[in-house]
Amino acid sequence: MRYWMIATGCALVASFAIACGDGKGGGSTTSTATAAATAAPKPASTELSEVEVAKAYEMRCSSCHGKTGKGDGPGSAALNPKPRDYSDKAWQDSVTDEQITKTIIYGGAAVGKSPSMPGAPDLEQKPKLVAALVKKVRSFAK
Repeated sequence: MRYWMIATGCALVASFAIACGDGKGGGSTTSTATAAATAAPKPASTELSEVEVAKAYEMRCSSCHGKTGKGDGPGSAALNPKPRDYSDKAWQDSVTDEQITKTIIYGGAAVGKSPSMPGAPDLEQKPKLVAALVKKVRSFAK
């Protein structure tokens, strides 16, 4: 009887070890699912999706500059001067990406324009988002 209990106990322990092992016989009792769950996370993509950029533009810019960048957003009615029309080819040709970046981060007053254009200093730590917003501003001229 005692032999049967020892044999059954060993069989249970062995079954448990096999079921929870890595399947390679290396003696690990960590399951593959657990190992995958605790593995170092993959770095986030460095690219921003069009949805992320569109959402940022909508939340931060479109209320004044409008959904199509023409400066006709609902908030523009009360502003003087009116917000920049990003579809204006002459303006697009006259401004650098660096100037647009500075305007986005520090606001209109920082580049000699209307102080009504607020800055977004929190974006200084998000250069990829700022670059994507500059690209979006540029896209309105096409």
